[in-house]
This record gives sequence, structure tokens and C-alpha cells, in this order.
Amino acid sequence: MASDWRDKKLYPLLGILLLSIVLYFNLGSNPITFPILWQSHMDFVSANSTHFIIVNPRAPLENQSTFYINGWNSYWLMQESVWAGPSRSRVSQMLKKGAEMGLTVCRTWAFNDGVGPNALQISPGVFNERVFRGLDYVIVEARKYGIRLILSLVNNLSNFGGKAQYVRWAQEAGHNVSSSTDSFFSHPMIKDYYKAYVKAILSRKNSLSGVKYADEPAIFAWELMNEPRCSSSSSAPILQAWLNEMAAFVKSLDQKHLVTVGLEGFYGLNTTKGLEVNPGEWAASIGSDFIQNSAIENIDFASVHAYPDSWIPHDDMEAKARFLSRWVDSHISDGDHVLKKPVIFTEVGSLVHADNQGLADKDILLKTMYEKIYESAKKRQAGAGALIWQLLVEGVGEYSDRFSFVAWDNPSTYKLILKQSCRLKSIFAKSIQSRKRNKDPCSGNLP
Repeated sequence: MASDWRDKKLYPLLGILLLSIVLYFNLGSNPITFPILWQSHMDFVSANSTHFIIVNPRAPLENQSTFYINGWNSYWLMQESVWAGPSRSRVSQMLKKGAEMGLTVCRTWAFNDGVGPNALQISPGVFNERVFRGLDYVIVEARKYGIRLILSLVNNLSNFGGKAQYVRWAQEAGHNVSSSTDSFFSHPMIKDYYKAYVKAILSRKNSLSGVKYADEPAIFAWELMNEPRCSSSSSAPILQAWLNEMAAFVKSLDQKHLVTVGLEGFYGLNTTKGLEVNPGEWAASIGSDFIQNSAIENIDFASVHAYPDSWIPHDDMEAKARFLSRWVDSHISDGDHVLKKPVIFTEVGSLVHADNQGLADKDILLKTMYEKIYESAKKRQAGAGALIWQLLVEGVGEYSDRFSFVAWDNPSTYKLILKQSCRLKSIFAKSIQSRKRNKDPCSGNLP
């Protein structure tokens, strides 16, 4: 009789548990999520002149940990986190693998404007909660593995909507908007659209952790735009005014996080070093200017991209390495002596192929970048880190481009990435909080 009673109680409970598991992995539009009851402690990062520091509120400024970065890009994390099950497991795998390589910062998109069923912003100020929960998941998983995120807020390009989508929205609403996508930077209604989006992101309360994004230490920085260009105004006043306004707006809502522009790093027409350092005359006429844009008061650090294979495609590898070396030296020098701010090379990309001797071109250019960052770290200079473009895991090939790769399928590059993480850690070991929550990837690997 007692056994019958237990069976009557036990089997329904097992049935409910099984049903919950099935729904969690298979309920498409609104996957069941369970709240996070506990998260590892993580301190915020701040900029102190040309350096980043991990802010311990219990320690004086002189005892704060200096933070130099080895990191990566995986722009696809939110998109893959929309669905529960295998899709989200790939996101978790990517963040875990990043931590296993000693990487500490990942840059990813916090936008998808009006494109497809997985658009985060369906129309101005209207959001898809299912996609927002995907971004919630990315942030929670990043903190779990000790990874900090640079979250980009809009695209200059039309991929995932970008400024072109904002212009279309304004036109569809009946506003007198120029057909040029550069009206994104000047039209009052479009600027209001962007501000409303930023406010929604920064005020978002994570559905899993209950932590407001503006209070989340796993967010390293907000990036105003991915690769902003304003080619219709090559002297750059329109873009400069937009950056001033939007950086101040972000800071008015969130004083805890860093803010950066998202620049490619090209010097403008009025910069004397432009012709000498830029990859071509075209680079000075796209409406951005590294010095002017990065000097804005509410911009905490300068961002630079590096794509020798794209920018000077007809040069040989030796010339590309020379260009990259000069490019990095120039921007680090500007960070130290002109801007007085840290500089992160937030996209470092090169083609994935090998020469006849089996030496990967990617390794040559990546090693050039890593050497410059390591020397900067040893000298306490402004070159604060580099983020490789971009890392994938198996099963996310749809997000691939000619610079993307799975690191552990490329042993020489994997070794190079791990070595850079470990030798930066050897200088600033106490600044790597991830060692407290994950197996130390540099144990036995420090130079």
C-alpha cells in the first residue's frame, strides 16, 4: 500500500519534470528560462588616463589592478541565443573556449534592427522579448566564464539593419528624410529613435539574473556604432556632433560603464599624419577622424580596426606586416601623447590560409599585433589590447566570413592566442578575475 502511495506521488512529479525539460529545449517562440540565483562576483573596469583598471571599491587607487586585454569578436552570440537547446549551447561553448584560451573580453552585437524573425528592435522602440532574452543569456553566460563584453549598439553597414533601417523607418513614418543613410547622424527624429533604443538597452533588467544592464559588471563597454562613416561630409562635422551628443547621452544614463566610438582608426583630412599612416587616400575621405572622434570628453577609450588584407590587398605579406606595425605604433603613440586614453584594437583580421611552407598568413599578422601590445603592456603604454576577428564554434558557419575561424582547428594560431594571454597575465596576473572561477589556462604555460 505504501508503495502505491509513493508511485502516485512520484510518477506525476517525474512527468512534470520531463515535460519541463522537453519544453525548455523545444518550445520555440518563448523558451522556458530559469532565474539565476547566484552569480560570481565581478568588479567594473574603469579607465585611468592611458590604462584600464579593475575597480576594487575597497582598495585605494594606487592598489587597483591594471588590465591589459587579449580578446576576440563573436558578433553572433545574441542571434544564437534566441533559441534554447543546441543553439544556446554553442554560445556557452564559445565563451567557455574563450576563457580556456585566457581571453578576457569579447565584442558582440547588441542590435538587430528590423531584419528577419530574430530582429531585436522590430520597429522604433518596439522590441522582441524573445530576442532580448537571448541577449540576457549572453550576458549571464559571459559572467559565468569571467568574460567581459563590449556591446555594440548599431551598425554603420546594412547588415542587421544598421543606419539604413533607421532612415527607412523615418521615411515610412512620413518624415522628410534624405535618401542618404548619413541622415542617420543629423535628422532629429532618427536621433530620437537611436536614443530610445539606447535607453531601452541600458535600462533593461536581465530576465535571468535580475540585474539591470547599466549595473552589470560583465559589460565592459558600450560601443556607439560599428565602424561609423559619414562619407557625405568628409570634413566630419556631422559625425563629430553626433558622437558628442550620443556619448553624453549614454553617460547621462550610465556612469558605471566605459564608452567607445567603434572607429576603424582612419586619420581625417586635417591630420598631417593621414597620408603617411592611412592605408590609402580613400581612408581620409569617409567622414571619420581618429584623433578628433576619440578626443571627445565622454569617450573613455579609443577603438581601432586592422585589416591589412582588405585595405592593401595587392601588397605582399612583408609590406602588410610593415603597414600593420606602423599603424599600431601610430595609434598607441596617439593614445599616450595626444588623447591620453587607452587604445584597443577592437578588430584584428587577416585571411585564413597558409603559404607553401605551411606558415599561416594570419599568424604573421596576428603575431605582429600581439608583439606590439605586449611591448606596450611591459612599458605601461596606451596600447591596451587586441580583439581578434572573429572566432566561431562548430555549427555557426552561417556567420562566417573570410577572416573567421575555429581556433582549436588551427593549432598554430590557437597556440599564439594562448601565449599572448599568458604573457600578459604574467605581467598583470592579479587582474585576471577569471582564474578564480575557471581552470587557469596559463598554468604551466607562462613564458
